[in-house]
Formats: sequence, structure tokens, C-alpha cells
Amino acid sequence: MRKAKPGRSTRIADQIARDIAELIPKEVRDPRVGFVTVTGCEITPDYAHATLYFTVMGADVDECTAGLNAAAGMLRSLIFKKLRIHTVPTLHFVHDDSVDRGFEMDRLIARAVEKTGE
Repeated sequence: MRKAKPGRSTRIADQIARDIAELIPKEVRDPRVGFVTVTGCEITPDYAHATLYFTVMGADVDECTAGLNAAAGMLRSLIFKKLRIHTVPTLHFVHDDSVDRGFEMDRLIARAVEKTGE
């Protein structure tokens, strides 16, 4: 059995994230899904599952997650046509709260700087 090239799973995960980011605004018509930005993708070693992390504007996070997971099968079939790999992973969408945490850290730092500057 041939060994996979180093970093192959990373390249495939990055390609899936790019393709999904392109397909969501064009193909997903679910009103629960707002303006979605795909922030990353993790793929299992056997390429059976891909977890896509996203942020959303203009929609409730829980509703958007439900809408994206409902559209996951359709998105997977569209990705199947683009990717040239044996197994196209099942897609799972998870909200990425790191951006929100970053904004909160910025606010805390600005508040601390403001207090020390007095």
C-alpha cells in the first residue's frame, strides 16, 4: 500500500474549506443561513468526516448551524464533482467562536489601556 504524501490531508481539508465557502452563498437557499464565512476545516485520517468551522453574520448561530447541517448532503454531492479523491467526507458544521473571543479580548485590552492611561 502506498503511503500518503505528507500534508495531503491538510491540502484536502483546505480545498474542501475553499470549495464550501464558494458554494454556500451560491447554492444554499435556506433562510436560516446568513452571511457565512468558513474559517477552517479538519478532516479525519480516513477522509470519512470533515468538520467545517464557520462564523456567521445576520443570523442566529444555532439556526444557521442547523441550516448548514441540513444542506450538508447537497454540499457533499457538489464537492464530489470537484474533488478527485476516492472518499468524499461527510460534512459537519460547527460554529467557530474564536472570532468572538478575539473581539472580547480586544475590548478587554482597550479597557485596560484606557484605565492605565488615566
